[in-house]
Amino acid sequence: MKSLVIDDSRAMRRILRSIMLSLGFDVIEAGDGREGLEQLTSAADEVEVVLVDWNMPEMNGLEFVKAVRKIDHLADKKLVMVTTETEPAQMARALMAGVDEFVMKPFTKQILVEKLRLIGVDMNAAKA
Repeated sequence: MKSLVIDDSRAMRRILRSIMLSLGFDVIEAGDGREGLEQLTSAADEVEVVLVDWNMPEMNGLEFVKAVRKIDHLADKKLVMVTTETEPAQMARALMAGVDEFVMKPFTKQILVEKLRLIGVDMNAAKA
């Protein structure tokens, strides 16, 4: 299975890529939401989970989530917002838009794994 990592920070993409590879996922990357939406659309059948940053140029994470949830064949994708955004009102907006879970920066591999399990990401399928 694949994961899609969307973040405008190359360093953060590298960190998330490393963690997801260690969990057995193939990783696709994008530098903003618009590019991420293109990547997800072209690899929809293979991508199990999307890790998306909130604050990005072009199309931010919230706009990305809203766009994905409007596309029928993508609407069931598992979306995790990886962000520094901790304002409860902002988090509520993201949840209403369709985010499945949050990972607050900075985070550990264990926190990410727990969040992925919480939303039903099959770690065994990733390693198969």
